[in-house]
Amino acid sequence: MTLEMLSIIKVFIPTTLAFCIGIASAPLLTHYLYHYRVWKKVTGKTALDGTAALEFNRMHGEREGYTPRMGGIIIWMSVFVTAAVLSILGSIGNSFFAPLSFFSRSQTFIPLFVMLVGAVVGFMNDFYDISHRGIGLRLRVRLSIITLLSTIIGFWFYAKLGIVAIGIPYYGELVIGFLVVPFFVCMSLAIYASGIIDGIDGLSGGVFGCIYTAYAVLAYHQGQYDIAALCGAIAGGTLAFLWFNIPPARFWMTETGTMPLTLTLAVVAFMTDTLGGGYGITVLPIIGFLLVATVLSSVLQILSKKIRGKKLFRVAPLHHHFEAIGWPSYKVTMRYWVIGIVMAILGLIIGVTG
Repeated sequence: MTLEMLSIIKVFIPTTLAFCIGIASAPLLTHYLYHYRVWKKVTGKTALDGTAALEFNRMHGEREGYTPRMGGIIIWMSVFVTAAVLSILGSIGNSFFAPLSFFSRSQTFIPLFVMLVGAVVGFMNDFYDISHRGIGLRLRVRLSIITLLSTIIGFWFYAKLGIVAIGIPYYGELVIGFLVVPFFVCMSLAIYASGIIDGIDGLSGGVFGCIYTAYAVLAYHQGQYDIAALCGAIAGGTLAFLWFNIPPARFWMTETGTMPLTLTLAVVAFMTDTLGGGYGITVLPIIGFLLVATVLSSVLQILSKKIRGKKLFRVAPLHHHFEAIGWPSYKVTMRYWVIGIVMAILGLIIGVTG
């Protein structure tokens, strides 16, 4: 078997295995989510300015009272089980399974650790959300945890891995030195904020599936096969979640899914940048264009209300605005998928040729 064939299999098998594990475990998770009524007991949302989110509550508030949360368990559980199974099989010395393990200190230890922290904190938030009358972990608590975690990881990138620059396509490296640390913190917080894209059946699963598939290809192109396999496994687990999240959703991803996905994405983007001889950071706003649009629409909405005294959109983030002006939710979702695929391809072209 050639080295190229082996590297393809190394990415393909974790992706497929994570997808199959997710599909197989979903019925059991569904049983427990419905049995224990894992949904908000007090429906409705509040806007960032403290007022009631009237448009959102009109469109989706009622479903919050009977659609289970915590569906994101499917994603990270599939990834961790896949990593554990392949690592155990690889340790028994079999010549076939040994190369398939993608758990490595140099490439995947940090993103897997960040995913674990995000999964735990996200789970705690969702648990409190359903057991404390819609009040999860306070935002400042979650932001403090993310800031602390990303500061530690950012310092590790700088001090241990020697990352002091950002790759700029068609230009080279932009050296920023110690500023790598606060840059990573800010990037982690910004990407975490994009988790609000989880607002329509099938939307977040399709978007994150496209993004992680693109980064799997980018890491593979750089020869970082463990990261490529990890991204493939995340994409596989996300697609398994999406299988049950398409309209009408059996369950929602919520924070236990979006938090590990967004925080891990920040790490993957950094590790596919100068560390891998690529441009993982620069192409992130392109590959993750829909995440950027989601956060930007919410920021613009807040600024417009404070400065102009009126809304810029009917409702923010942007995908709910399209619903509010009359687009069916499935049309918003499928058009987002199309845009997500196009932007992922565009980002890959720049990342590979830059």
